[in-house]
Amino acid sequence: MDAQQDEMLRKLQQQVDQDDSNYSSWVTGEELKTSTSKRCHFFDKHDALDDEGELKAEYQSDKIAALNKAGHGIHLTKGAFQDYTRSEKVCNLLRELGWQEPCVPQSMYIFKQARIGGEVTSHQDSTFLYTTPRQTCIGLWLALDDATLENGCLWVRPGSHHEHLRRQFVRNPKHFGESLLYDGSGDEDHAELKMIFRQKMNESQNPITWEGAIPENATPPECVGLYEAGFIPVPCKAGDLLAFCGELDHLSLPNYSSKARHTFQLHCIEGKDTQWSKENWMQYPPNVSFMKL
Repeated sequence: MDAQQDEMLRKLQQQVDQDDSNYSSWVTGEELKTSTSKRCHFFDKHDALDDEGELKAEYQSDKIAALNKAGHGIHLTKGAFQDYTRSEKVCNLLRELGWQEPCVPQSMYIFKQARIGGEVTSHQDSTFLYTTPRQTCIGLWLALDDATLENGCLWVRPGSHHEHLRRQFVRNPKHFGESLLYDGSGDEDHAELKMIFRQKMNESQNPITWEGAIPENATPPECVGLYEAGFIPVPCKAGDLLAFCGELDHLSLPNYSSKARHTFQLHCIEGKDTQWSKENWMQYPPNVSFMKL
């Protein structure tokens, strides 16, 4: 891990320690994360806080171990994360890949804790970061630790980036009202689900049976079901960067090892001649733009 990556972890540790009085930035359960778009919030493991909202004793000496991820505005915080995001190497890479006016809707720091870091089921990033009139999401997945078969490296399905988007994660108009905002128009029903999946393909068009899941018989080390479904593992070294478009089908298995597998992830979109969907789960405040690179 180079100096920049060390600085990322130091910065994150600093932010976690600043929240140890009331954990006001900690988010639990399935709460809609709209408030996390322009700040760094911490998403704890399901059992990290007690009934009074305090950090359990076993995590007091190592708060990082209580976390699942941090997001979604880490790239907006001054220091290592913003420096990396705005770095010449990131900007040049995006333009070499064809993004003319790249901008950054969100960022995430994934902890993938030792022995308990859970699976990430099969998905396409554009499901959650939808743009029109075409999909322009690109993920930049930076390994901060070596990613291996044992600790939950990424698995991708080659060729799936040519496939259509299977579904879209949208704000539910029954909950938000037709404006998709809490605007007091009177047509909101907060008892309804906040977010729903809209199917973009009917069953006859979609041969994928593992959407939002993991193919059967995927247990390591053989992972037979993953290979049969067309997935391949992508182990990498700390400091390696994986770049892939929003239609690519990918997943990761649980961390079975004794060490955490940290990653910092940027999700970027094209800012030229495309629009961020107003139905997306994450929305910036009015008249506030995404970071431009």
